[in-house]
Amino acid sequence: MLKVVATETWEAARWELLEAEKALQTARDELAEKRRALLAQRLKSAYDFAGEDGSRSISDLFGKHSQLIIYHFMFHPDWDEGCKSCSLWADSFDGVMPHLAARDVAFAVISRGPLHKLLAYRQRMGWKFPWLSSAETSFNYDFDVSFTPADIAAKNVRYNYRDGASVGPELPGLSVFRKDDEGSVYHTYSTFARGLDTINPVYQLLDLVPKGRDENELSHPMEWVQRHDEYE
Repeated sequence: MLKVVATETWEAARWELLEAEKALQTARDELAEKRRALLAQRLKSAYDFAGEDGSRSISDLFGKHSQLIIYHFMFHPDWDEGCKSCSLWADSFDGVMPHLAARDVAFAVISRGPLHKLLAYRQRMGWKFPWLSSAETSFNYDFDVSFTPADIAAKNVRYNYRDGASVGPELPGLSVFRKDDEGSVYHTYSTFARGLDTINPVYQLLDLVPKGRDENELSHPMEWVQRHDEYE
């Protein structure tokens, strides 16, 4: 329920909240600096993704840029639709790509599903971003976003830098890469689970409104989410 107060009282409360917001932004800036300073790992494999223009290595995905962001989209080979939660994230990808390119950053989406399913689903959703299949590579397993049935049964999986049980064969994530002048590719950062919240504009906007995400009474936080062509 909204608490209605006089203007002076509201402004005093808003100034107090503004100070907390400024402190959080300062902390975020400091965290981003630490993220940029994180040590890098040289990739041991060039991989060989299936794309609509043929086979593409991870180096190819950089194009003319020196930096690359890959979103790990949940799409199991047996599925006919992509994950509805990943689809919520993906709805914003097309719009940011030109801006990322202007700052020397390439962007691509990679899933383990077969290419024809990925492209059919992309067409249904009206997206245009590059989407490639890693089905014939170990890429998803190497980056801890896909898990074998045997590993799931044995609770022998690693996700979000922790060992334990998985909720299923596919989970989401985002990874960042850098290519040097000699063409070597380095892994500089990955984030998973709640670490993906900051790149979801829907959640960022919901956090501004009085009811917020309004998920406390749901059986799980994203129960309300539908693919954008499935809402009533």
